[in-house]
Amino acid sequence: MSRDPHFVPQGVIPAVLLPFHEDLSIDEPSFRAHVRDVGAVQGLSAITVNAHSTEVASCTEDEQRRVMEIAGEEVGGTLPIIHGVYADGSLQAARIARQAQLGGASALLVFPPAPFTLGQSTEMALAHFKTIGDATDLPLGIYNNPPRVKSDLHWDHLLRIFKHPNYVVHKESTARVGQVAQVLAAKPKVSVMCCDSPNLGLVVPTMSLGGHGTANMTGNIAPTELAIISTPWTGYAEAENFKTTYLKLLPLLHFTYSAINPVAVKSLMKALSLPAGDLRKPLTNLDGEALAKGVRIVQELGLDKQYGYKVGPISAVAA
Repeated sequence: MSRDPHFVPQGVIPAVLLPFHEDLSIDEPSFRAHVRDVGAVQGLSAITVNAHSTEVASCTEDEQRRVMEIAGEEVGGTLPIIHGVYADGSLQAARIARQAQLGGASALLVFPPAPFTLGQSTEMALAHFKTIGDATDLPLGIYNNPPRVKSDLHWDHLLRIFKHPNYVVHKESTARVGQVAQVLAAKPKVSVMCCDSPNLGLVVPTMSLGGHGTANMTGNIAPTELAIISTPWTGYAEAENFKTTYLKLLPLLHFTYSAINPVAVKSLMKALSLPAGDLRKPLTNLDGEALAKGVRIVQELGLDKQYGYKVGPISAVAA
């Protein structure tokens, strides 16, 4: 597995899901199957584990190590694996970063700590990222996701963090197009990516301004389409393919963000007979009309025939 300190991904990076048994222990066989399925998609830059899509907030550090170990066994020889670093304490985050490196991670995706807002505690937040950056020689990415963790990174803060040589990726999940533009205009040596949420409205401007791709969850269901949407624009062909595919896929994108990540995606995957498993409490599966809408979208887009999905009874998903 690559440990290239100059690893700067572009294109599509799906965040894989973590299936659980009914007793909410990790369903390792299903997780292995899911990682293999995702890893077989052509054009991936990497996959991400131990992020919000993997329900990392409910996982112990031992479980996170096991997830990384399984992912490495399944695709580590062919595909870089990005490990999420989700912790509010700097020392805990640094420990997770070191453990992930020892476990074979190719890169790390660092989440801002939740306890404080950067407008009030900027220096403390920047110190947090420095502590993690100094704890490992792996390439690091920053995931600015205030809708999820409430901490928010201004582009000024981001550019200061990017002066650390290990930070080479930025994933933005705000609705601020101007922030993406400021980062790209400054030309830091980082890959600028966004999530695929249509509600935030970042995908089109990020790619049109010279962004490098998406780190997404809809790729678990429509991997080929997300690869097209995530291809950097070098000319008219990429822009035209993006427009056609993005507009076609909008109904599915809106569905996958109709509930907190990964509720909608995991529920839909289970309905499509994919190895998604159950959600850990307090998260619960979609059911009834909320889930039926997602199944109809998949069928109307022809994704069930394209990928060979087998639509199961919706009542089984909600059980």
